[in-house]
Amino acid sequence: MKFGQVEDPSQIDFTLPPDHPKTAEILKKSKAKELEIRIGCAKWNKTDLKGFYPKGTKDELTYYATQFNSIELNATFYGMPSAEQVLTWNEKTLGDFRFYPKITNTVSHFRRLQNITDVVTQFATNVLNFDEKLGMVFLQLHDNFKPKDYDRLEQFIKDWPREIPLAVELRNNEWFADEEVFTKTMDLFEKHSITNIIVDTAGRRDLLHMRLTTPVAFIRYVGANAESDYTRLDDWLERIKEWKAAGLEKLYFFVHQNIEKASPLLSAYFIEKVNNEFGTDIHVPQMADPKTRF
Repeated sequence: MKFGQVEDPSQIDFTLPPDHPKTAEILKKSKAKELEIRIGCAKWNKTDLKGFYPKGTKDELTYYATQFNSIELNATFYGMPSAEQVLTWNEKTLGDFRFYPKITNTVSHFRRLQNITDVVTQFATNVLNFDEKLGMVFLQLHDNFKPKDYDRLEQFIKDWPREIPLAVELRNNEWFADEEVFTKTMDLFEKHSITNIIVDTAGRRDLLHMRLTTPVAFIRYVGANAESDYTRLDDWLERIKEWKAAGLEKLYFFVHQNIEKASPLLSAYFIEKVNNEFGTDIHVPQMADPKTRF
């Protein structure tokens, strides 16, 4: 994912900002005893995930699902998934596996949340075929979708089918720069139990708002293909420890890179750290080529 890519990552201050004050209030309401943790990549394509698949792998998704417990499903952004396709993906994965499909760009980018009832209905109907393997759907708005179109976003959220958990990613700085706009939007998310996605990428630190609207942390982490990718993950682990102690119920953490080479390698590093810290037993993905670097 090239969103937020910079020429020299060493010039970026990757320090995580403090939590938004409302985050503590959200977590305080939680009664969670255990933290559900899902860590995965954004795609399973062999061309992108260098050094991950053993030679002779016949079905990439089937193998991927033996190594990870989830996938941020970006494929559904570029085209409406059919019910048959969803059923096929479902059948290729293990029982505990979860899909997090991105809403098709017809909704978010081409129609820009207008005249979308037909498309949303079709998308929701089809992804429900994931059954218990449907984790959470997410809407990624265009980076030129601004607060002037707040009413469209509000109507979309009000109309969204309640049986499908939803997260939203805002990409334009105007949503965050104006405190009144930000508060109004976050209150909307809270009222309708919409999870506010946090994006951690080098060139867009303005999106690192640390504002939870549900007791779910949905984090899209974009590595910069630099050594600092690992220390950034260490920092995230410390923040997640704090959130878990405060009541975090679910963690959805998806690893990207500006140039996809070894997202599984970064994921494996993070999963091992998570297991050591929380006493979990999440499978640590193995690289087929141990020489793979970012």
